[in-house]
Amino acid sequence: MKVIVADNVTEKLSFAKFGIIVYRDITVGSSPQMLKGRIRLFQESVHLDLEDKEMKDIPGIAEWRSVFKDTGTDPSRYRPSIEALYRRIKKGQFLEPFNSAVDLNNFFSLKYEIPFGIYDVSKLDGDVTLAVGDDSASYEGLNGREIKLINMLHTSDGGGPFGSPFVDSRRTAVSEGTNSALHVVYFKPSMEVSECEEMLAAISEMFLQVHGGTSEFWVLS
Repeated sequence: MKVIVADNVTEKLSFAKFGIIVYRDITVGSSPQMLKGRIRLFQESVHLDLEDKEMKDIPGIAEWRSVFKDTGTDPSRYRPSIEALYRRIKKGQFLEPFNSAVDLNNFFSLKYEIPFGIYDVSKLDGDVTLAVGDDSASYEGLNGREIKLINMLHTSDGGGPFGSPFVDSRRTAVSEGTNSALHVVYFKPSMEVSECEEMLAAISEMFLQVHGGTSEFWVLS
């Protein structure tokens, strides 16, 4: 599988960097109790930390709001997924366990303050492209709504768009039957490539500890 960055991304986001991890032979199921406990404790810690903070005070959210603006997306109307998660945690609306892959994906997003997306490779059609959408790009989101991707950074394959740092699609969602997955990491633009590589290694290691299998990863910049 190739992952390509479209020209309209490099034109609008000259400092953007993306992480790609491909997992093979994994087993997705209910999160182990130890992981559930760790994620719950982390959410409680974030909740306490946010009591005296505004969203603009969180570096990852601030950077990703700027990215949305740079592509022409209004971040006050379409919030980056990490901001939506943090707002929810600030209200005390903690995330309930879903499955081990999704739970870890959310944990990584909260921990690193950036959007993540995880997708079932068996539901993808050919190579993947990161692009900024036009007025014809859309999909059914995990929230059940039609997500219009005009001026929004997103991923697409032969079947059309399927993911974004706003909300992902139902079509490529990971389930307990998933045995191979694509992880897309939307780094802070301010990060150095070496930092990105270290983060991908840590993410991959923890994911494989829970799910078994193998992985390969690389940075697109």
